Amino acid sequence: MEIQSAFNSGLQGLQNARATADQAATDIVANTTVQAEKDSEQVNSEGSNTEVNTDINQTSSRNNVPDLNQSIVNLKVAEFQAKASTEVIRSADDSLGTLLDVTA
Repeated sequence: MEIQSAFNSGLQGLQNARATADQAATDIVANTTVQAEKDSEQVNSEGSNTEVNTDINQTSSRNNVPDLNQSIVNLKVAEFQAKASTEVIRSADDSLGTLLDVTA
């Protein structure tokens, strides 16, 4: 086993975890923003007598919004992926330290 490849694997895992966490956070914000807009539109429509046809816009925006539960699960997966990658890096560091101790 090469120590350098273990470090690289750990770093790639951390990068993937960060990308997954960023995407999940973006999806969560998108979902909560759409929900807040929908709630405010309902409050506005109850308080006024004018009708505005926004069904098409609401339907298309709801179809593009990712599932909130799945986004939260993805965020948790990214957390565990980061923890596992950190352990890989720690193990590679320990192995390198052991090799240096043996050769010194």
